[in-house]
Amino acid sequence: MTIHAETFFLDGDGTLQHQIKRQVVAGILSGRFRPAERMPSSRDLARHLRISRITVTIAYTDLVADDYLVARGRSGYFVSETASVAPRFDVPRTGTASAIDWSRFLGHRAPPPSRIMRPADWRSFPYPFIYGQPDPKLFDHQNWRLCALQALGQRDFQTLTADHYESDDPKLIEYILRHILSRRGIVATPNEVLVTMGAQNALWTTAQLLLTQRRTATIENPCYPGLREILTGTRCHTHAVDVDAAGLAPDAVPDETDVLFTTASHHCPTGVTMPIDRRKDLLNLTRDRGFVIVEDDYEFELAFRQSPSPSLKSLDDAGCVVYVGSFSKSLFPGLRLGYIVAPPDFIAEARALRTTVLRHPPGLIQRTAAYFLSLGHYDAQINRMRKAYQHRRQEMETAIAETGLTVAGRLEDGGSSFWMAAPHDVDTEELAVRLHARGVVIEPGRVFFDPDRARRNYYRLAYSSISSTRIAEGVRIIAEEIGAR
Repeated sequence: MTIHAETFFLDGDGTLQHQIKRQVVAGILSGRFRPAERMPSSRDLARHLRISRITVTIAYTDLVADDYLVARGRSGYFVSETASVAPRFDVPRTGTASAIDWSRFLGHRAPPPSRIMRPADWRSFPYPFIYGQPDPKLFDHQNWRLCALQALGQRDFQTLTADHYESDDPKLIEYILRHILSRRGIVATPNEVLVTMGAQNALWTTAQLLLTQRRTATIENPCYPGLREILTGTRCHTHAVDVDAAGLAPDAVPDETDVLFTTASHHCPTGVTMPIDRRKDLLNLTRDRGFVIVEDDYEFELAFRQSPSPSLKSLDDAGCVVYVGSFSKSLFPGLRLGYIVAPPDFIAEARALRTTVLRHPPGLIQRTAAYFLSLGHYDAQINRMRKAYQHRRQEMETAIAETGLTVAGRLEDGGSSFWMAAPHDVDTEELAVRLHARGVVIEPGRVFFDPDRARRNYYRLAYSSISSTRIAEGVRIIAEEIGAR
């Protein structure tokens, strides 16, 4: 039996060859195309799809190589007798009720996630003031693709396929040590660095190792919502300390603190930078009281006119700071690649914990990132982002000043967002819903605060995902909605 050419169509998802191959494979795996059935001739399929015959021939040749099709001389192409097919067995239909009371059996329940309010299709909105998401116009797609292809080559086969639970990609570690940490004034050795699945995974790892039900964690208020969820999972005692115009004040740290989490260089979400004198006071306090500092040093690369302030880790001469870094903001969040820098004893325990959970980040991701960084593409990417963000920030500063909106955080020289305050009687979650109807997406600030002292009139405006030409109009609409409450 011959499979008709009319069975195939082009959906625009991928190259023409990939579309043909995908439909053939789907047909075979689903059982629609059966072993020994004859495929439409390359001429007939090309005529039906209105594409080149050579495109169809190449697709068929690739499918032969993968044993989905076989070529039989002048007779054409046929579905292979040994092609993979979906397993066929009858599954008895049963009710959906479970005999297990899962509410009783679950020994641990993750805390409900504190999601930043945003629509799933925010990219379709004309004015998306969304934080932490990449702008495709700024990303170097071509060189990232080339680095991925290089990482897939035979020379890197061992790195790609081996189980690296006892170590990380040496090329990536070398670059982090020599080029990333050196910019933060940090001197470290390979046994003081662990690669993680992003900053979230790094923070979770540190919390698991450092905190118990009897220990106390101190966090900033407001702070990154994901950190609060991590700490809830450890069941430790938690204190939230309000930040001021210079970040976290050392004299506000409770005496019972065992672990202090801080975003000193670029506070989340206000954007304020902790002064050097305050950082030194904080480090002196750790030596006196014996607690550990976990420093989340996100977005340090995005300083516009001056070098970023030295990290807490670079000022630490007593080994009290665990440093967390990430490539989520400088490359893209879907990369899920970060790192921890800490004394060797801590890293050894962190590596053992990582092994029990996920073994290690994928070798392909590590080697691709290593090539992208070491070949200079990363530095070019950062420079491109700095220039674009600086221009967008200037546009936003002008628009905010002209419309009379209030900036709550300090206008630091860098980053990718503004921390804003609406009048006290404005609920920014309700404001966000009204703005959605006008094509504007903001991020309400309630989730950043201690739930017992939540503030509902704050919001974040980011400029990483919005074109500079749309900033002024988007800010004007926000001001108009706030004024019309």
